[in-house]
Amino acid sequence: MHNPGNATPDRFPAQQRFADGAQYIAGRLTKGTSGRTHTVVDPATGEDVLTYELAGADDVDAAVAAARAAFPGWAGATPGERSDALHRFAAVLADRAEDFARAESLQCGKPLKLTREFDVPGTVDNAAFFAGAARHLQGQSAGEYSGDHTSYVRREPIGVVGSIAPWNYPLQMAAWKILPAIAAGNTVVLKPAEITPLTSLMFAQAATEAGLPDGVINIVTGTGQEAGEHLVGHPDVAMTSFTGSTAVGKRVAEVATATVKRLHLELGGKAPFLVFDDADLDAAVNGAVAGALINTGQDCTAATRAYVQRPLYEAFVEKTAALMDTVRVGDPFAPGTDLGPLVSHVQRDRVAGFVDRARSYARVVCGGEAPQGDLKEGAYYRPTLIADAAQDSEAVQSEIFGPVLVVLPFDTDDEGIRLANDTPYGLAASAWSRDVYRANRATREIKAGCVWINDHIPIISEMPHGGYKASGFGKDMSTYSFEEYTQVKHVMFDNTAVAAKDWHRTVFGDR
Repeated sequence: MHNPGNATPDRFPAQQRFADGAQYIAGRLTKGTSGRTHTVVDPATGEDVLTYELAGADDVDAAVAAARAAFPGWAGATPGERSDALHRFAAVLADRAEDFARAESLQCGKPLKLTREFDVPGTVDNAAFFAGAARHLQGQSAGEYSGDHTSYVRREPIGVVGSIAPWNYPLQMAAWKILPAIAAGNTVVLKPAEITPLTSLMFAQAATEAGLPDGVINIVTGTGQEAGEHLVGHPDVAMTSFTGSTAVGKRVAEVATATVKRLHLELGGKAPFLVFDDADLDAAVNGAVAGALINTGQDCTAATRAYVQRPLYEAFVEKTAALMDTVRVGDPFAPGTDLGPLVSHVQRDRVAGFVDRARSYARVVCGGEAPQGDLKEGAYYRPTLIADAAQDSEAVQSEIFGPVLVVLPFDTDDEGIRLANDTPYGLAASAWSRDVYRANRATREIKAGCVWINDHIPIISEMPHGGYKASGFGKDMSTYSFEEYTQVKHVMFDNTAVAAKDWHRTVFGDR
């Protein structure tokens, strides 16, 4: 274990890095003007990492004004110019990879090996992808669809995008929201979660270092009630992109509707993990543990409810519990750690509450407690397996957002697919089978934005990510995300000198 007394400066010197403030507006760090402060806490140790001044409405106004001022120049740049800037941006992110990995681990409690191998490389890859995609932002070819007129379609940026990102993947969520927006020619004001602002600020600084114009990317770090609502309702913000809980997403939609904004929502998830009786049991067990515990279960696509066909059910429960017991919980900066703390003690206590209540209606097979000893000061919770809960129980229907997997049996294929669809959510799912027909049926009938077969959790820049039902609408990543961040304009040319006169005669008659 690290020495809690002097761990934070060795991990990432946040106080020195952000001494000028935790708002990034028009290319520079500034202090917030709300008159209130917030302290970022290392969830592994309980130590203070950074105390900063929160953004208020005036900071949001300044950031939106900077983005609005930068929009004409950035939107007017050629696709090649935007592409070149994003290629430079990707290179700066890659050069700063270790800094980003350490800052993300510090503020979130993620194991350093996860941020080094997943969060940061994924972000660099996203930047490289959108650098290329910026040159392929196309409308439709011209054609004569109406007599003597030629039509074509322009795809244009929307304007200032106000984005709100969650605390579970601060760096990657900043990338998912900012990169497609700016590749399409928009400018952005991003509000990260106030408990995890470090890497979003670093992301904007890296963009400036790469030569992106001031004001293209702005960061306001404040509360959702003050900075977030003001950003969503701002009359100069043309679009809102939000990732977070379904409950907060409903409030975002309500506020955005008042100014008739474009809206993109990526909301909660409760991903089913459907194991048919012909599946490779050991592969499914490994997939369930990895899929349930990724990022300490704080992932909206995490495997949260495993439905296992009756012949494999007891063996699956036994093997999954045994594998969970081998997962090494500990210091995120220690090389051998598999699972770090939750993001905060508040979140840890929320997860513990779900598990404690489940004891009255289900079987807690393993875990179900916070570790003691050297880890007692952190927001740790042991990997937990709950079995035999009813389909309508809280543990099955609600998003726990922690290292907890609930396992239920099913008998027929029809029943398994019905249960998989039986929550309000539809973000992601997986099905496990050696039978191609069973697998294909699952991909057709499970109502989710992504269905993995014999795997759970991988995401790639080239493919879209987004939900069905209460998990929201719209896509992150891939060229499909350009549908969110552009508007389509029909342009029609009169090809003759007399067409307008003929049209007038058709409508109004001879005059």
